[in-house]
Amino acid sequence: MEAEEEIKKLAKSKKLIIGSERAIKLLKNKKAEKIFISSNCPDGVKKDIKKYCSLSGANCIELRQTNEELGMLCKRPFQASVIAVVKG
Repeated sequence: MEAEEEIKKLAKSKKLIIGSERAIKLLKNKKAEKIFISSNCPDGVKKDIKKYCSLSGANCIELRQTNEELGMLCKRPFQASVIAVVKG
C-alpha cells in the first residue's frame, strides 16, 4: 500500500518517468532516485533494470501490481512495466 500511495503522489508531480528504456537512460546518467517494476515485467527487462540500479545506487522496488494496474496508478491510459523517479 505504501508504494501505491507514493506513486499516486508522484503522478501528480512531474518527477515520474514511464518506460524501461527511459528508466535505463536515467539510471545510466545516475539521475534516477527510485525504480518501480510491475509484477509481470519481462524477465530480461527486470534483470537489466536491477543491474543498472545496483550500478547507480538507485532503490529498486518490485510491486505486486501488474503493468496494467501500474499504468492506472500513474493515471495513464496505457500499461507501464517500469517507472522511475527523477532525483531532485
